[in-house]
Amino acid sequence: MKMIIVVVQDSDSTKLINALVEEGFRSTKLSSSGGFLKSGNTTIMIGTEDHRVELALEVIKDTCQNRRQLISPVSPMGGNADSYIPYPVEVEVGGATVFVLPVEGFHQF
Repeated sequence: MKMIIVVVQDSDSTKLINALVEEGFRSTKLSSSGGFLKSGNTTIMIGTEDHRVELALEVIKDTCQNRRQLISPVSPMGGNADSYIPYPVEVEVGGATVFVLPVEGFHQF
């Protein structure tokens, strides 16, 4: 058995969970936040049999795509704000960070 932990942007989470349900995967959704863009993330935990891991990874890859987005940087803290001009910066967002972990035991009560 494996535990798949997936971190995605909030905007991708509903689409991913729906795609996982269509393939018969059960999951748990946790709210989280990212460090770089300070934006909301969703962490999804999926417990599955070893032979279904590749299918789950395919669903994640097909559902969560990288894309480019313009963001306005936050003004610097404690610096000289007079010389700071907030130009929008294009960054890559989306996609998924996936961890696949072995599960020693699984119990349902």
